[in-house]
Parts: sequence; C-alpha cells; structure tokens
Amino acid sequence: MKKLSAFLKHSYLGLVLLFMYAPIFILILFSFTDSRTMSKWQGWSFGAYEKLFAERAVWVAVQNSITIAIIAAVVATIMGTFAAIGIHSMKKRNRMLVENVTQLPMVNPDLVTGISFMLLFTAIGFTSGYLRMLIAHITFNLPYVIFSVMPRLRQSSNRLYEAAMDLGCTPMIALTKVVIPDIMPGIISGFILAFTLSIDDFVISWFAADGVPNISIYVYSIARRGIPSHINALSALMFVVVATLLVIVNLRSIKQEKEAEVQARKLRSK
Repeated sequence: MKKLSAFLKHSYLGLVLLFMYAPIFILILFSFTDSRTMSKWQGWSFGAYEKLFAERAVWVAVQNSITIAIIAAVVATIMGTFAAIGIHSMKKRNRMLVENVTQLPMVNPDLVTGISFMLLFTAIGFTSGYLRMLIAHITFNLPYVIFSVMPRLRQSSNRLYEAAMDLGCTPMIALTKVVIPDIMPGIISGFILAFTLSIDDFVISWFAADGVPNISIYVYSIARRGIPSHINALSALMFVVVATLLVIVNLRSIKQEKEAEVQARKLRSK
C-alpha cells in the first residue's frame, strides 16, 4: 500500500512538471530548426539564432527591456523595502488598512492599470515613451516587493533593532547594519520578482510606452504575422537566463542557510 501511495505521488508530481515544462521544452526544441511545425520538421539548424543576432530591431527591444527591468527593479526594491519597514512599524489597525490598500494594484486587472497610466500621462502631457514605461514598471512592481519583504520582517525580531540602539547605534546604522541584512532574503526575492515581472509585462507596457518597444511588444507585433523561428530562439534565451538566475539565487540561499546552521551548532556547543 505504501509503495502504491508513493508511486501515485511521484506520478502526480511528474505529470504536473510535464504539464508545466513541456511547452517550454518544445519551444527550445523549435529554436534549433527553421521549421514552424512538427509536420514540417526541416532538421537541426542554428539559423534562428543567426537571424536573431542579425536582427537590429530585436536588440533595441531587448536593450529597452533589460535597462527598464534593472532600473525599475532596483528603484522598486529600495522604495518597497523602506515602505515595508514603515508599514511593519505601524499599529495593527493602521497596518492592516495600509496593507489592504497596497494589495489593490496587485489584484487590479493589467488592462485597467495600463489604460489608467495612458490617460494620466496624456493628461499631464508626458511624452517620453521610455520614461513612461519605466515609471509604470516601478509603480506596479512596488506592491510585489513590499509583500516579499513583509514576511521576513514578521519573522525577524524587533529586539535586534532595539539591541543595536542600546549598544550605541544610530537609527540609520541600526537599520542598515542589523535590520536590512536580517531581511536580505526577502529583499532579494522582491528584486528578482520585480525584474521578472518587468521583463514579462506586455499589457501595461503597451498602453504606457507610447511606441517604445520592449521584448513583449516586439514579439506581439511580429506574432500577428506569424511566429518566425528567431522568436523561438529569443524566448529560449530568455528562459535560460531567468532559470540560471533563479538557480544561482537558490543555491546562494541554501549555502547561507547551511552556514547559519553550522554557526548555530558551534554556538550551542560552546
């Protein structure tokens, strides 16, 4: 009975993973051929990657996406971290009210958010498409950073900050030397989430950008005429980069947890 239960659990997990990653593996497979369908497989080829690196419009979109994602993630992480610390220090009733208000942009449909940004920028006469997209990305990333940092703040003890103050630290030194290092895993998670959401966003970027392309807008404009092979190559590279980043961060977190466990054992042994 136990063997059957274990088999069913593993089978279920395998089916879930297959359902999640099979489309990605197929996309990567088709990035190594000039074919568009399995019925017209033309053999292995690096033509899609050659075309990708020769297409200037792709790299303009990639440059816009990466620079906006990095800047938006950094700014949103800094602002969101300090906002989370401020919210965490509030009284319970006020904190719950602010948290509920902060959640609204996360549950608000992207279509409504995108149209709102478009109307706002048009009303104030703001015409720079790049800055419009950047401001929009910073804004919708903020709640995700806040709610990535908040759980770490709840797990952290206020006594660490109070102890640092008692030992002579100024509030800013205690914040930067004690509180922020303690919640750093949540800050890193918020940064990665903000970066990924910025790279992936289409709807808000479409309405806010005013003609400035990022990767998602470029892919959409091309896909309306059929999906060329170099789009598969671009998507495959994006997946590899994001997956590699996540693996590195997870390995770093595991290493830090093991080091913390070793230090705790040493302290207990003393």
